[in-house]
This record gives sequence, structure tokens and C-alpha cells, in this order.
Amino acid sequence: MTHIKFYSLQPNSHGNYLQLACRLVERICADHLRILVYCPDSEQAQLFDRLLWTFHQDSFLPHGLVGSVDPQWTPVLISSDGQPETEQQVLLNLSLEIPVFFERFERVCELIDHSPERIATGRERFRQYRERGFPLEHHSIRL
Repeated sequence: MTHIKFYSLQPNSHGNYLQLACRLVERICADHLRILVYCPDSEQAQLFDRLLWTFHQDSFLPHGLVGSVDPQWTPVLISSDGQPETEQQVLLNLSLEIPVFFERFERVCELIDHSPERIATGRERFRQYRERGFPLEHHSIRL
């Protein structure tokens, strides 16, 4: 069964969900897991791709947009449609909705920052996962 982890920024934290996402990608990569980052549209996917290039000046997170990199050799794939279907370890959801394909992953990471929209939709996603019986965890993060 898919394990759902919510990550929310502490009230006194700076930054937003995209910076939190970069930090989580770095942590998950350190555990040698594969990540599919789901962005609901290609603009957000390209923005996140650029952020991963500039997140830390002294490190490199091997990543790329689906269709422009070889998925076999790239542990962090950024997708706007859930492809490739062979990815199954970690889904980092940057959408405001639950992706229809989330159940094929071992772990789903949901991100909440200080924006009212992200807080409201995050609560709704948490409720939906709980009602469907998925194991849930919550982590409060300071950036």
C-alpha cells in the first residue's frame, strides 16, 4: 500500500513549496531512491527543472524533464503527466490535487507552504487519503 507523507513549512519558515520540494529531492536522492516529480503543467515542470539546477551551487541533483533525458540513468524525473509508468518508488506531488496514478508508488510526498490555497487543498488531500485508508505521516519543516 502507498505510504503518504505530508511536509508542511513551519509558521516561521521562509520559502515556499518549491524550495521545500528541492530540499526533499536532495534528501530522497541521498537515500538512493528514484523520484518522479509531478507538475500539473509544463510551465511548472520547466520552472522546477531550473530550480534544481540552482538549488545548491556546490552540489548537483541528477534530474531532467521526461522526454529530454534518459529515464534509465536519471533518478529524478520531472513529469507533467505521470510518465514514465515504470517509476514506482517516490512521487513528489506539486499539484493541488491527488494524481490519479499515485497508487503505483511506494511513497507519495505532499507539500504544504504558507499560501492559503496550498493549506486548504492540502487539508482536503489529507482527508481524502485518510478516508481511503492510506497510512499517513506529517512532518513540519523549517527552511
